[in-house]
Amino acid sequence: MTYTIGQVAKMKDLTVSQLRYYDDQGLFPFLQRTEKGDRLFDEEALNYLEMILCLKNTGMPIKEIKQFIDWSMMGDETIPERLEMMKQQEIKVLQHIREAEENLKKIQQKIAKYQI
Repeated sequence: MTYTIGQVAKMKDLTVSQLRYYDDQGLFPFLQRTEKGDRLFDEEALNYLEMILCLKNTGMPIKEIKQFIDWSMMGDETIPERLEMMKQQEIKVLQHIREAEENLKKIQQKIAKYQI
């Protein structure tokens, strides 16, 4: 089954422009196209999109996401590089979580103070 860019935009709560931008940045080298050039997303493309959005939402720059996609397209020989990239991103996400938890504690302390 394939999906149009409009269908994918609705499914993922994105805009068509966002998806086109990601494609223009080289994040979808695997997309099929119709004879008219319209983008078609299959299940594998949707899985890649999920990972792209995950990395983006955890603060990874587009340039690094593109590197991840490029390595993925090269096959299993790049697994060590992808593993290291994911480990580094994990460290960044865990740090962000710690900072968010510290900020939450401060906010909760302020709420407790105001409720007295």
